[in-house]
Amino acid sequence: MTMNKEKLDTLFSEDTLADLFPASRTNDFFEALFGDAGEGAYDIRLQYRGFDEPGRTLRFSLDLHERPGCCLVCNLTYGLPEVFSRHPVINVEGLVRDIEKLLDGEAVCTEWKLGSTEQQSKSLHSIPLAVRIEERD
Repeated sequence: MTMNKEKLDTLFSEDTLADLFPASRTNDFFEALFGDAGEGAYDIRLQYRGFDEPGRTLRFSLDLHERPGCCLVCNLTYGLPEVFSRHPVINVEGLVRDIEKLLDGEAVCTEWKLGSTEQQSKSLHSIPLAVRIEERD
């Protein structure tokens, strides 16, 4: 069976994404970083952005949603891809392994990469996550 857009859109539902990257992970991250989860300026949510068939790449983003009364300052979010790529609480490597498990043996994740922070709006910044896959026969 081949990976196709409809199947992947169904597979990576909002509920599945919330299971892959639970809301509690944001507080755990700020607890580890600052010693207090309340110090965080944003909540992190995983979003599925689609499948690039020619590039065999699943596209996700880690969306940073400004918390009420806080400010998402661009200069604080631009260094995050480097931090997120190696931080044990964010655990992108583990996230990609969990994505691969959802592919149920039909494909394997061969590599992943976090892109540069993109400012969607004053209160929403996104860090692209590209996951390259190879289908199994």
